[in-house]
Amino acid sequence: MKAASRESLASATESLDSNLAAQAGVAVSTMTGMELFEVSQVLGDDRELRGAIIDESASTESRKKLVNDLFGAKVSPATLQVLEQIASSKWSSAREMVSGLVALSRRALMRGAESEGQLGQVEDELFRLSRILDREGELTQLLSDRAAEPARKRKLLADVLYGKVTKFTEALALQVIDRPEHNPIDDIANLAAEAAQLQGRTVAHVVSAGELNEGQQAVLAEKLGKIYGRAMSIHSEVDTSLLGGMTIRVGDEVIDGSTAGKIERLRTALK
Repeated sequence: MKAASRESLASATESLDSNLAAQAGVAVSTMTGMELFEVSQVLGDDRELRGAIIDESASTESRKKLVNDLFGAKVSPATLQVLEQIASSKWSSAREMVSGLVALSRRALMRGAESEGQLGQVEDELFRLSRILDREGELTQLLSDRAAEPARKRKLLADVLYGKVTKFTEALALQVIDRPEHNPIDDIANLAAEAAQLQGRTVAHVVSAGELNEGQQAVLAEKLGKIYGRAMSIHSEVDTSLLGGMTIRVGDEVIDGSTAGKIERLRTALK
């Protein structure tokens, strides 16, 4: 996003968090998240309409009236408040405004999960789902097919998730399929990182030769927290080709403590 859109989204996010906290209810957060996404779908399909909502030649009041006329009778007061702020803000492009709505929708759903004490579980489920998609190439290819009917892709993923994840995880994952940013694997992994961030944690991607139990993950999170000076969330997976040890990635920094890595460094040193 360009600067104007980033500032507008930051302001809308702060307002959304404040309003949802005041409501203090999972139902309001969930409804707001679902409704904002539905509005983003409507605007995403209508170029003229989304252009009118951010038209700076029109007054703020007329743009707010437009969203009221369009959506006021169809959405909850909490959602309408967000839409009025969106219409009152400056956006670099109509497309970035729609992307902002999607981001706010996901934020609201995560706040709903937080209200129900399930945000940590949602984070873990989203990360696990990203790893499943990484392994299941055929499924990911089907979900990534831009020519496929959206309803068919939604049903395919819903069948995979049914009864296995929270309602929040399912809703967020289905949103990714409806409005992809990059690809399902990265988009869902990014959502897991957002969930960690909402809990005040930074993600450490850990690949180990053997599976880490909860105790080992807790010890590792504590050690990394001391190194980086902030709370850490461990997203771990297994790769037996490492032979032993693990690799750890935090942002752009990689710590390679794997046996395979040590062997490769030794080979390089002996050349």
